[in-house]
Amino acid sequence: MNRIKRTAIVAAVIITSGILIHWTSTGTGTEVDVKNHVYLPANIDFAGEQVPMSLSDVKERLDRELLVNVNLHATTALVIKRANRAFPVIEPILKQYGVPDDFKYLAVIESGLVNAVSSAGARGVWQFMPETAKEKGMEVNEYVDERYHLEKSTEAACKYLLSAKDKFGNWTLAAASYNGGMNGVNKQIESQKVTDYYDLLLNDETSRYVFRILALKEIMKNQVKYGYDLPKEVLYQQIPVKKVEVTATIDDLAMFAIEQGINYKILKIHNPWLRDKKLVVAPNKKYTIDIPLEGYKR
Repeated sequence: MNRIKRTAIVAAVIITSGILIHWTSTGTGTEVDVKNHVYLPANIDFAGEQVPMSLSDVKERLDRELLVNVNLHATTALVIKRANRAFPVIEPILKQYGVPDDFKYLAVIESGLVNAVSSAGARGVWQFMPETAKEKGMEVNEYVDERYHLEKSTEAACKYLLSAKDKFGNWTLAAASYNGGMNGVNKQIESQKVTDYYDLLLNDETSRYVFRILALKEIMKNQVKYGYDLPKEVLYQQIPVKKVEVTATIDDLAMFAIEQGINYKILKIHNPWLRDKKLVVAPNKKYTIDIPLEGYKR
C-alpha cells in the first residue's frame, strides 16, 4: 500500500512539473513574474555620443545596470525625489561651463545626490578628494569644506570634466576618468592601443561607471516606463533662502543662527560646508550663508 502511495505521489509530481514546464515554454502560464523585466533601448547616447548597442558585451553591461537600478526601489525613488531639488542647481552651472546636461547623472551615481563620505576620504555630492578639491579652487580646512557646497563643487567638477574632455577628445572617456583618473584611463589606452571607452578592458568599477550613468539617465528620464510614477507633491522641493554675506569671524554659529530666526541644525542643513561651530574669516575674505525663509515653521 505504501509503495502504491509513493508511486502515485511521484507520478503526480512528474505530471505537475511537465505542465509547468509546458506553460513556461509556451508562454500561456502566469507562474513567472516578469513585471520588472527591462527591455533595452534600441538607441541611447551619453552627452550626444552614441552607445554601440550592436556590441554584445555593451548590451549586457547596460542590461545589468538597468536591472539593478530599476529594482533598487527605495534607493531609486529617493534619488528621483532629491533630483527635483538638486538638478535646478546643477543644470545651469553645467550649461554655463559648456558641460553636457547628462553629467548631472554622474553626480547621481557618485553620491545619490547627498553629501556622501567615502572610505577613501572623498566627500560631497561630487565626491572630491581633498587635494583635487583644492586644485580646482575649493577651500578645504577645519572651518570650511566647499566639497559640501553644491554650487562650488559643481563648478569644480565642470573644470575637471573640461580638462578631461580636452585630454581624451570625447565626453565618454572624460566621464570614465572621473572614476578611473586621467592617468589611469590614459595608461590603459596606451597599453591596449584603442581609444574608445567601449573597447577598453578596465577594472570592474570603471568598466561599470558609464553604464551606471546611462542606466540612471534612462530611468530618470522615463520614470513612468520603469515604474517610478512619483506625484509632484512627494518630490523634495527647493526651499527659498536669503543670502547673508559674512566678512567677519563668527565665534558662535548657534547664536548667529538664532539671530537669523533659525537654529543651528537648520543652519547646518542649508550650509553643510560650515564644518565647525564657529567660522573664522580671514582679512578680505567673504562668505555667503543661506538662511531659509520658510519650511521650518511649526
